[in-house]
Amino acid sequence: MMTASQTTINRWVPWLLAARPKTLTAAFVPILAGTLLASDIHWSLSFYAFLAAFWIQIGTNLVNDAMDFKKGADTEERLGPVRVTQKGWLTMQQVLGAGVACFALAVLCGLPLIAQGGVPFLYLLLISVVFGFLYTGGPFPLAYIGLGDLFVLIFFGWVSTTAVTYLQTLQLSTEAFLAGTQIGLLATVMIAINNFRDYEEDSKTAKRTLIVRFGTTFGRYEILTCVFLPFLLNFIWVIYGRWFAAILPWAVLPLAVQLVRSIWSTEPSKIYNRFLGQAAFLHLIFGLLLSLGFWLR
Repeated sequence: MMTASQTTINRWVPWLLAARPKTLTAAFVPILAGTLLASDIHWSLSFYAFLAAFWIQIGTNLVNDAMDFKKGADTEERLGPVRVTQKGWLTMQQVLGAGVACFALAVLCGLPLIAQGGVPFLYLLLISVVFGFLYTGGPFPLAYIGLGDLFVLIFFGWVSTTAVTYLQTLQLSTEAFLAGTQIGLLATVMIAINNFRDYEEDSKTAKRTLIVRFGTTFGRYEILTCVFLPFLLNFIWVIYGRWFAAILPWAVLPLAVQLVRSIWSTEPSKIYNRFLGQAAFLHLIFGLLLSLGFWLR
C-alpha cells in the first residue's frame, strides 16, 4: 500500500522531469564564470542572477513541454526523455501555467539586479522572459524556425555572462563576451544533440530545426564546431594574461573528443540521451575549470 509520503513524492516526479534538471548547468555556469571575472565580487548579486536564470530556464523547459505537445512535435515515437504533457501525467494548462509562474519568479528574483544595474536590466530581464516563452510559444516559435541554437548561444552564453560581470564591475567587458562565447557554444551542443536525436520525428512535423533544414551532415559539423571552438578560443586568454584560464579547460578535451566521435559514428537513437548527458557534463566541467582559471588569475 502506498504511503502518504510516497504519494507526495510521486506527485512531484512529473514536475521534476518537466524541469529537466540535467540541463540546468546551462544557467549556473555562465553566472559563475561572469562572477569570477570580477576582482571585487558581490556574491548576493550573483546569487539573484542565478535564481533569475534558473527560473527562466525552467520556465522555458515547461513551456517547451506543453507547446511541443500542442503542436504535435511530441509523439509516442519520441526517442528523447519523457515529456510529461505527452504522457498525460500533467495537463497542458498545468504545465504552461507553471512555466508562466516560473517567469514571474525570475522577474521577482531580478529586482535586486535592476536596483544595481538600472532600467537596462529591467528591459534585459523582460526580454529574456519573453524570448524564453517564444522559444516554443507564440506564432513564430524560435525552435520551430531554426533559431533555437542561436537563442541558446545568446542568452545562455553572451547575455548571462556579460550581464553578471557588468553587475559586479558596472563596466562592459570583452573578457566576459569571450567567456560567454565559449560557454554558450558548449550549451548549444546540448540543443544540437537534442535536435539531431529528434531529426526524423521533427521532419514529420512543422519543427524546422537547423538539422531538419540542412541535414545530418550539417548537424555533425555543427556539433563538432561548437565542441572544439571553445578550446581554440582558450588561446585568446593568453593575450589577457590569464594563463590558468587558457590552460585548465584543456583537461576535459578527452571527453570532448569522445563525444564528437560518438556522434559521428552513431545514427540518431535513444543512445543520444546518453550523449546529451555527456554534453551537459562537458559544459559543466569546462565552465568550472575556466572559472577556476579566472579565480586563480
